[in-house]
Amino acid sequence: MTITDTAQLTPTRGAQLSHFIHHAHEQAIPASVLHEAKRALIDYLGVALGAVNDDAVRAVRQVAKSWNAQGAARIFFGSTTTPALAALVNATMAHAADYDDTHPAGAGHPGGPCWSTALAMAQAHPVSEERVLRAFIAGFEVMAKLGGGWVPGVGRNLQRRGFHPTAIVGRAGATAVAASVLGLNEEQIRNALGAAATMMGGLQKSSGTHGKPFHAGKAAMDGILAAQLAAEGFVGAQHFYEADGWVKNFIQDGSAEIPPLDFGESWELLTNGYKLYASCRGTHASIETARQIYPQLHGRAITRIAAKVHPMGMVNAGILNPQTPLESKFSIPHCIALALCGYNLTDTDFTPQTVADPRARALLPLMQVEAVDGQSASSAFIDVWLEDGETIHASTDVYRGHAQNPLTDDELRAKFDALTIPLLGNQRSEALYQAAAHFERPGSLAQIAALLAGEY
Repeated sequence: MTITDTAQLTPTRGAQLSHFIHHAHEQAIPASVLHEAKRALIDYLGVALGAVNDDAVRAVRQVAKSWNAQGAARIFFGSTTTPALAALVNATMAHAADYDDTHPAGAGHPGGPCWSTALAMAQAHPVSEERVLRAFIAGFEVMAKLGGGWVPGVGRNLQRRGFHPTAIVGRAGATAVAASVLGLNEEQIRNALGAAATMMGGLQKSSGTHGKPFHAGKAAMDGILAAQLAAEGFVGAQHFYEADGWVKNFIQDGSAEIPPLDFGESWELLTNGYKLYASCRGTHASIETARQIYPQLHGRAITRIAAKVHPMGMVNAGILNPQTPLESKFSIPHCIALALCGYNLTDTDFTPQTVADPRARALLPLMQVEAVDGQSASSAFIDVWLEDGETIHASTDVYRGHAQNPLTDDELRAKFDALTIPLLGNQRSEALYQAAAHFERPGSLAQIAALLAGEY
């Protein structure tokens, strides 16, 4: 066999992607992966409802409403509209508090774009709950594998160059979901992925503004648009997922490449992470470490603080003097200061009042944060010197919510309850949780839509 013959037997990445997406509804999926997909849905619904009245969400919701587009897809606590607009609003909502899931290898926040697309598309193009679940899994796997890779990693390289992975690979993930729900053939899927690739973009410096959650919403919207275009015969460029494709455009020095697409051999969904703290994941190890120190302070004066973090932490959460709650979520120093003042740093702890808390503000000039090459991204080390001469040291190897230290089902339920009960009440919150936890049951999709109907 010649080298040319061998190359012809090796499918292109585009062919691998389209084959996987096309057959997502019929492939064997482990029970553990199906369970994790429902955990992702529970977390997605919780964080979305927790941010239903966020300022960024209000703006996007009002614009979507003003377009008066008719359709069967439900905006959470809003009207029905086209799938693309519903997904735009709902995915923005899911990412608004930065409390949503995270892919540890750097693909961003898959739950918002992928679940928003799945629910909106399924309401407009009725399919079974099982098919919706499988479509979500397909989108998650596509998004995570395209943006993953540990050394050096596509997603991390995108971040270092100022691009937000959720806004880039999120479009491909959402396209996969929408294409699966629509039942596109492999040629149409390749065209849809090409359309998605030419719309990719999103700047990391949007962190701390309404732009970052909008990235998730626009990824979902554009994924649906790409799939719908392909269904109508749109022809997209089919080389964007090869060696000369979008990765080369964004990372032009060739220092990162899409890893092998081992669909069905490994499942990225099993590495998904869920947040205990409503802030950039790069702050979580530091928050957890500072929270260990707080009970030992007993009100004693602090004279100096030294923290050691992973370098990407300061890339993604390096705002030194935050002035707004959103900026605070992307500030390792301020998150440490808040934790040392006793805040839990859940969604209710990022307010104008906490940003201005003079106790935390007084700690910022005392703090040195060092980015340490080679340190684990899940770890942090903090030393606190006290006026009475004592020094307190604490460390975190793997923060809670990381795939290597995952939240239990009960912990995820507690987070869901805290976010949804204030809005829905106990009975409706329980019904929503059960519908998500048993989503494969016929009627669950309609029940979720009914529970989230009405104007907020």
